[in-house]
Amino acid sequence: MIDLLAEPKDIPILAPIIQREILYRLLVGDQGVRLRQMASVRSQSHQIARAINWLKGNFTRPLRIDDLATQVHMSTSTFHHHFRTLTAMSPLQYQKWLRLNEARRLMLTEHADATTAAFNVGYESPSQFSREYARLFGSPPLRDITSLRQLPHSERTGRNHG
Repeated sequence: MIDLLAEPKDIPILAPIIQREILYRLLVGDQGVRLRQMASVRSQSHQIARAINWLKGNFTRPLRIDDLATQVHMSTSTFHHHFRTLTAMSPLQYQKWLRLNEARRLMLTEHADATTAAFNVGYESPSQFSREYARLFGSPPLRDITSLRQLPHSERTGRNHG
């Protein structure tokens, strides 16, 4: 798909074909069953996908697992089990992961300082934020952001147009 950017006239014809191929490969790949379950409206995977979407839009807010489980029509224990099965994380770990990645983005692209980023993503304690940030990314916020800024843009964003 990215290669099509070099040939804009080909985009209307080839992009839909490439998108269909990507979808096909995803659906017949080793995660195809899981993807089909997530798309099935009545499946527990679909209910967890709804919870994930809610978390993505509300990760700065305090999380009450009981409320989120009720929102997706599951018991708390069933919700926890299926959430962990689908994401390999608990809902609280997932929320923390979302918060820390957004804070990293704020510091990297919007030049927010660590304390401001921490508060903006829902942390109440800058020291707790720094500890959890270092645990996830391997170094404290300032050191991590400084080293990321020294990388070429394509490595920072994960995009390699080579």
